[in-house]
Amino acid sequence: MARDPRRERRLGLVYGLAAYGSWGIFPIYLKAVRSVPVVEVLAHRVVWALAVLLVVTGVRGELQAVAAALRHRRALLVLSGSTVFIAINWLVYIYSVTHDRILESSLGYYINPLISVLLGIVLLGERLEPLMKAAALVAAAGVVWLAIDLGQLPWISLTVAFSFGLYGLLRKIAPVGALIGLTVETLLLAPFAGAYLVWALTGGRAAFLSGRPGIDVLLVLAGPVTAAPLLCFAAAARRLPLSTMGFLQYVSPTLQFLIAVAVYAEPFDRARAGAFACIWAAVALFAFDSIRRRAPEPVMDA
Repeated sequence: MARDPRRERRLGLVYGLAAYGSWGIFPIYLKAVRSVPVVEVLAHRVVWALAVLLVVTGVRGELQAVAAALRHRRALLVLSGSTVFIAINWLVYIYSVTHDRILESSLGYYINPLISVLLGIVLLGERLEPLMKAAALVAAAGVVWLAIDLGQLPWISLTVAFSFGLYGLLRKIAPVGALIGLTVETLLLAPFAGAYLVWALTGGRAAFLSGRPGIDVLLVLAGPVTAAPLLCFAAAARRLPLSTMGFLQYVSPTLQFLIAVAVYAEPFDRARAGAFACIWAAVALFAFDSIRRRAPEPVMDA
């Protein structure tokens, strides 16, 4: 029986909001485990996410696709590169939240679509439209404004934006889907994450299994917390136009921004207000340009 397009679109919107909404409130989870070393949080995220992803791919009968991707030389090479960038992105993002710098990572995710466009120009030879030139200049002004106030480059914002932009660029050319790709990436990270956890546990350095059951449960939950938004994202991407997905991607940094200011009372002084005003203006130009054309395909968040 044919599916109702309007129902599918509504369902896709629900999945999309669930995915980007989950990524937007992820700082609340990370704040709950802020007493755990950053690298250990990352290691648990990798190990438990892999467990969940292997179950999901097994249930969906896609384990063979994972094995095929590991045997495919080009896919493995591209995914090895994307693994490095997503690991950097996750690590810096976890650091930013647990060190009360959510606003800086939020800024990074706002400018990420612009960074992705610029990377496409530099690395893929794509043309830059006049509106995109204006958006890039306005965003750069915001970064410079913040850098002058901080007395240094906003390294968290730039690292988040560039690592995720490069990750998205590599995933765009990887000959695998979102679920298979992330499963392979976590498989590639798992030996390093596992080795770190063994070292930490045997040396008495780990927060896990140290007599705090609440923390133990939260660290295990890193698996479903990572995998569930991805599955929602994949379901939304199958049902919604790319232009709609392009706009939904701003839900995540907006929620992060609101949580940083309203919940955790991070300072939002004149310098940060000026930087965000520039970034929001750049986003508006980017969105207007996307309406005239088709928005670039979004990639998965942190």
